[in-house]
Order: sequence, then structure tokens, then C-alpha cells
Amino acid sequence: METIAFRMVLNPGMRDEYERRHRQIWPELVDALHQAGVRDYRIFFDAGSDHLFAILTRTRDHQMDLLPELDIMRKWWDHMADIMQTEPDHTPLQQELEPVFHLQAPQPD
Repeated sequence: METIAFRMVLNPGMRDEYERRHRQIWPELVDALHQAGVRDYRIFFDAGSDHLFAILTRTRDHQMDLLPELDIMRKWWDHMADIMQTEPDHTPLQQELEPVFHLQAPQPD
């Protein structure tokens, strides 16, 4: 498994709407993410900057690079484009974050 993190930017005042839409995430999108190798996906919000911090765990043989080709992914990005910063094609603006520290619990004997 591999963990990655990235930052996105929500438009001011859109936190409640962002959360509402994610509470109603489409089952087809969830299936596509799982099939692409995503195993755990969390998004956090920084109210002071409107930044979203995402962290996800994916399989080593993931196929996340194919997600932008899926109709359901494009449809979701179109659905979210009015509340967050995106590229002209509605792909969310994302900034990869570099890992600088990791603390794991000791493995039991």
C-alpha cells in the first residue's frame, strides 16, 4: 500500500455544500475509486485558507491514472466545479504534498 496527499482549494463559503455533496457521493464513483485501487480516502478542511487536504491509501498496482478517462469521474468533477478551484476542463486544481514525517506504532511481537 502507498499513501499520497494533496491539497485542493474550496471556494469561500462552500464548506457545507462540499460536505453535503460528499455525503451523497454516487455509488458508481465509489466503485470506480475502489476498482482503481483506492482503499482509504480522507479529506480535511482548513477554515482559515479554504484549503482541502486529502490523504489516500492506494494499492501498489493502482490505476488512478485512468480515472480521468471515466465518464463518472468527469461527471463528478463537473458536479463539483462550481464550488472549488478547477482547471478549465473542471479537473480539480491539486498540489501534491511531499511527505516529511511518518510515525507508526511498533509492530507487536
